[in-house]
Amino acid sequence: MFETTEIKDIKEGIGEYVKSIRKLRKLSQSELAALLSVSRTTIQNLEAGNNFTVDTLLKVMKEFDLLDQLNKHIQDAKQHAEATQSLY
Repeated sequence: MFETTEIKDIKEGIGEYVKSIRKLRKLSQSELAALLSVSRTTIQNLEAGNNFTVDTLLKVMKEFDLLDQLNKHIQDAKQHAEATQSLY
């Protein structure tokens, strides 16, 4: 009937995205983990969509030069929310 987005699906999508960028940059999980000062298990969990922290995700995004894009999206969304008048 209605299709909903589940948190699990988003986490899996993030994991697949990180894995594809890591492979594009020809990095192993261990190499990426070393760059970020985290364990290989942390990278493995992130790529599998399992229990990763926001801090880990932000470290990955910074390493892959995506942090500015995320920040811009957040700032744009914030400005849009502030500009939207309440109906109440």
